[in-house]
Amino acid sequence: MSPSTPRLVATDLDGTIVRSDGTISPRTVAALARVERAGALLVMVTGRPPRWMRPVAEAVDHRGVAICANGAVVYDLHTETVLRTRLIEPEVIAETVARLRAAIPELRFAVEYPHGFVFEASYHLGSWDAEALGGRPVDGETLVSRGGTKLLAFHPDADPDSLAAKARDTVGDLVTVTHSSGRGLLEMSAHGVTKASALAELCAEHGIRPADVVAFGDMPNDLPMLTWAGVSYGVANAHPVVLEAVTHTTARNDDDGVAQVLERLFPDAESTESAESTGQGSA
Repeated sequence: MSPSTPRLVATDLDGTIVRSDGTISPRTVAALARVERAGALLVMVTGRPPRWMRPVAEAVDHRGVAICANGAVVYDLHTETVLRTRLIEPEVIAETVARLRAAIPELRFAVEYPHGFVFEASYHLGSWDAEALGGRPVDGETLVSRGGTKLLAFHPDADPDSLAAKARDTVGDLVTVTHSSGRGLLEMSAHGVTKASALAELCAEHGIRPADVVAFGDMPNDLPMLTWAGVSYGVANAHPVVLEAVTHTTARNDDDGVAQVLERLFPDAESTESAESTGQGSA
């Protein structure tokens, strides 16, 4: 790697490298492969729980490490195993739910664990939740009885930005509140746990400085990571607050915006790929 080449590439998934049809393009997969071949560390940094990561691991040929649940879980994509977790303690979940129920009665709750999740019977399930192994409905007492990686709260018709602001005013001293879906779905981690906190810890373990990191994202849950990294890119379809915060912008997720940047940052990989395919790689 040249001195100007990033030592670590951190990218969000949905809305950033995952296209609107739910796929990762061959061009993006090839660009991600360049990162590891060049000797840099590839990190997928996502709000997804580990149970949603198998299709991603398969799509990127099990390359890299994933930071899941907005920083609460570190997950090895090579082996599909959980390496580290940062839980919200049960008493904190209970107090958070109690305060939010009082302030915003329309909310319905679910709790993510490192493996599986539980939800109130009236919680609005997405297609992944409904199909996922290990998900089960529980009563209110059971919901708050065990520590989890992420507390979710769904409102059927609230503006996500306004809802998140009200939730921060209500429980911001207990948990970290964010959102990423474009609907009234709050995502809460243990206090201080963000994509940035987990990425900083991982970088410290590898002796990597923020200045050596390039990060990509599209939604408010990416902001801590994007403002921590030395270089940050928002895809053109990103939330307005992301586009205001990043150091650079790139093309939309559907136009392989991240791949376009990685191809410029890791230009030597192309000649390496060509040499390998023709049997002319260096000894």
